[in-house]
Amino acid sequence: MPTTESFEFDRVVDRHGTYCTQWDYVADRFGHADLLPFTISDMDVETAPCIRQALARRLEHGVFGYSRWNHDDFKGAVSDWFARRYGSRLDPESLVYGPSVIYVIAQLVSLWSAPGEGVLVHTPAYDAFGNMLAANDRVLLSCPLIKGEGSYHIDWASFEQQAARPDCRVLLLCSPHNPTGRVWTRDELGRMADICQRHGVKVISDDIHMDMSFARYLPWSEVAPDDGWALVSSGSKSFNIPALGGAYAFIANAAARAAYLQRLKAGHGLSSPPILGVLAHISAYRDGGAWLDALKAYLHGNLVQVAARLNAAFPAIDYRVPEGTYLAWIDLSGLGIDSTERMDVLQRLLVEKYRVAIMRGDTYGPEGKGYLRLNVGCPRSKVDKGLDALIGALTELLRD
Repeated sequence: MPTTESFEFDRVVDRHGTYCTQWDYVADRFGHADLLPFTISDMDVETAPCIRQALARRLEHGVFGYSRWNHDDFKGAVSDWFARRYGSRLDPESLVYGPSVIYVIAQLVSLWSAPGEGVLVHTPAYDAFGNMLAANDRVLLSCPLIKGEGSYHIDWASFEQQAARPDCRVLLLCSPHNPTGRVWTRDELGRMADICQRHGVKVISDDIHMDMSFARYLPWSEVAPDDGWALVSSGSKSFNIPALGGAYAFIANAAARAAYLQRLKAGHGLSSPPILGVLAHISAYRDGGAWLDALKAYLHGNLVQVAARLNAAFPAIDYRVPEGTYLAWIDLSGLGIDSTERMDVLQRLLVEKYRVAIMRGDTYGPEGKGYLRLNVGCPRSKVDKGLDALIGALTELLRD
């Protein structure tokens, strides 16, 4: 078993001047450029050596013409990864490429629903879901998660009520869930599958955070009762390669798969993928397992550090380490920070005095009011700087 010492996750990499969304464009969202960011979910760690070596070899070749993804090397690497790590036999012939997870989801939503129809989503939810659905004239049907016993649970009465609506066509599942970090159990997935089948609701499972599960992750394919589903994912989160491009989906139904490929190739002219993204995925899924295991141990340590320091400073927060993701979803309602106005004051302190950028929870819907989402995909020294700032700002706010 690799240790965190096998790789240099503590090494600080200066990302300024690299057209980096998190660092170079933090002013777009927070109004100031010189902030320490804990925002968009990419990581401040170098990606796996096997990926960097594979890309270096390709760069040395020197020719970058049109490329393909539909071959055994790409499809086999992805399907073998699911088999080795998760014991799931997913048919490589059902695998398709996409430029991003959100692109693939958007195409499937438009294939499986009509304008004005509904898509069921557990909330709070990744903000790109709502933006994508609105842009495609679909209605987000919210099923708010219930916080209790230190975790988040499905409101089954609400879930079935929304699924039973005549205009509900699709469940857009986030597995593991962003931002709460829930990793769904087999019982939960099976119950969702049963309800969706009973009401004729197709399922799109966004599993982009699957490799960052600290509890047992189970792909949707393991509970699916029919072929009305797609599992969409990418190595971009777990291997820190979003800038290279590339995602994929297992689309169980052959007709749906053909319709998606028609859009990808003919409708949108995306039949030739960026070759570096394809090679990065092949390398990650063939040779990156040891690096990923070490990284997960390190990031789990970051989350433990968040819990230890926040709960020591403010026991009322009662922050619990999530079951998955490197995103700390922090409930501040126990401190009386449970309104937009109080969060506005906290954000001004964090940005203008303490010079840090931390995502406010209501970015992810009204259920996120009173929360912060802190990205800890970074060296622990940066996590501690962020916690110093957050504890300082909270202390000052509560003193006033």
